[in-house]
Amino acid sequence: MRYVSTRGGMDPVTFRDAVILGQAPDGGLLLPEVLPDVSKELEGWRQLSFEDLAFEVIRLFADDIDDAVLKKILKEAFATFAVEDTIPLVQFDGLNVLELFHGPTLAFKDVALQVLGGLFEHILEGSLGRLNVLGATSGDTGSAAIAGVRGRPNIDIFVLFPDGRTSLMQELQMTTVLDDNVHCLGIEGTFDDCQELMKSIFGDLAFKEKYSLGAVNSVNWARVVTQIVYYVYAALKFNVPVSFSVPTGNFGNVFAGYLAKSMGVPIDRLVLATNENDILARFFETGRYTRGVVQHTLSPSMDIQVASNFERFLYLYFGRDSERLIEFLGTFSEQGSAEVDYVKSEDSFFIATSVGEEETRGTIKTTYASYDYILDPHSAVGVAAASRFDLGSPVISLATAHPAKFPDAVNEAIGKDVATHSRLTNLISQPTRKTLLPADEEAVKNYLATNAR
Repeated sequence: MRYVSTRGGMDPVTFRDAVILGQAPDGGLLLPEVLPDVSKELEGWRQLSFEDLAFEVIRLFADDIDDAVLKKILKEAFATFAVEDTIPLVQFDGLNVLELFHGPTLAFKDVALQVLGGLFEHILEGSLGRLNVLGATSGDTGSAAIAGVRGRPNIDIFVLFPDGRTSLMQELQMTTVLDDNVHCLGIEGTFDDCQELMKSIFGDLAFKEKYSLGAVNSVNWARVVTQIVYYVYAALKFNVPVSFSVPTGNFGNVFAGYLAKSMGVPIDRLVLATNENDILARFFETGRYTRGVVQHTLSPSMDIQVASNFERFLYLYFGRDSERLIEFLGTFSEQGSAEVDYVKSEDSFFIATSVGEEETRGTIKTTYASYDYILDPHSAVGVAAASRFDLGSPVISLATAHPAKFPDAVNEAIGKDVATHSRLTNLISQPTRKTLLPADEEAVKNYLATNAR
């Protein structure tokens, strides 16, 4: 399988090259030339474990990775999860929750980033190369990426995060990792600032090549393809088409669901759930993509106004027309707003809505009272959004983080201390290391130039 850039400025590349490139040299994102149709495979996949299903799905996209090697990478990746079935589906009367947070950093990002770390190591071993991974995080990606590559030979990781705008536990999960190959950079700004810095640095092709920069954010195709797997896995737990409610900020997680549907997986609708940073919800209501001011909320991993993976969706929505995409992105960059002729209808695949702070708290409280089940604020946004619609199909809400990562918000909503996890409690007394930098490209580049190997 070959991969092309959304912006049309590069020749097709292999899966291995797509993993190492992360972002295309022309600034675009990578997508396969053709999506496989898996509709005839689904019945045979229904009884597979998550690990075995991941092999069957990912091998369709990674046909230049030996089957035995891919199986080994997946086995090692999912062995880091605390439960045997990796991503258990928890079912109550009227509530289905897919728990994606049993990995080493207790967030859904672990599912893909444990795999990506193994892919990086395998590909680099084959080329005798070295990679300096640069990532930006609004909270969970950073720690999950660090957990995926810490201590691996031939890889250094540099994570930009908005200083003071993640939860304490999210920051500690990054800054208490003291391995020599880990660099935590607290940026004086918002996540959008971090993401813009990362994109701009990747856009300097000479700098990217000189310092062998690779991407770990959801711009890396390997992240998206691994996330497709859990949509297939959960959908096959039912004998009828299902819908998913997905809390999202950067559009990567929900985009994987869109691709799963496009591949023939029986998915009815996707509920796109945002917090008060509602740029995506507004787009799917109006067709207008308009940047706002980042709001600091109870669900900080979704405090995003510019969704990096949205470019992939637009490329497909425009019929793979790179010129039209570039025109849209140019208008948005210059004016802070751009629009398409998107028409919302009663049977639209995406159903988008924004959930406020009080409703998030209320959902945490009522879910605990009704089911003795604890949601983190991000997962609560998804559950609240799902409750607004009568879809006529089973709805699976994605639980994207363990509630103990956000103890203040969860405990306040419920009224007692219930959000705990020994893995996180132990971090409070650990030594930390981070470097504070201004939201300035030259400052970040100077740090990279000094510390990259």
